[in-house]
Amino acid sequence: MTTALLPRKALHITAMAIPLAGWTLHTTVLHRRLTQAHRDPLTTTWRCEAFTTRAQRLLERHPDEVVLVLADADHFKELNDHHGHAAGDTALAAIGTRLSEWAGPRGVAGRLGGDEFAALARIEPRHQALRLEHLARLMTRPVPCEDGLLPLSVSLGAATPAAVASSDLPTLMRAADAAMYEGKHIGTIVQARPDHARVPSVNGRRLGRPGTAVRGRAA
Repeated sequence: MTTALLPRKALHITAMAIPLAGWTLHTTVLHRRLTQAHRDPLTTTWRCEAFTTRAQRLLERHPDEVVLVLADADHFKELNDHHGHAAGDTALAAIGTRLSEWAGPRGVAGRLGGDEFAALARIEPRHQALRLEHLARLMTRPVPCEDGLLPLSVSLGAATPAAVASSDLPTLMRAADAAMYEGKHIGTIVQARPDHARVPSVNGRRLGRPGTAVRGRAA
């Protein structure tokens, strides 16, 4: 090949590379936007539907080493009324961050709505009790805010397939939900028993919790 042809070939390769680079950038931006659309903007946890999809996948792959936790902020209305909505947002963001850190890169955390969250973590059975104790302590730590330290109290319920004799995600969520409300405001994490999975439910959630009074409405 003559040297005269080299610049022409290089130009041709460059011309082909430009659309490819543009498409790669477009794909990256599109993926980022789609991911952001499935994230809760305040807490950066997954939205309910995205959480459910990822939790189901994780549960199917590792049914013997997962822990599902439901978390609900205590006295959240009073916190908003006394400290302001900005402080309430700070508390919600802290709950989401702490659940995400606890679940780790192998788990998933999501905001189900309002002040209620869920997390599914992949933990070996022999380490589950210790990890749950750590989460309970983590959720009692005050949250730094503009006025100093904001008190935080979160009710927690946990469920495992072994404890409730089911690897069905709605059943685990119902059991964790019932366990959480059994221990509401007591400051400790309640681990679900088989009877928690048998409580009456609407759309897979404990009957009687806020939002379940109207049949067919998600809680």
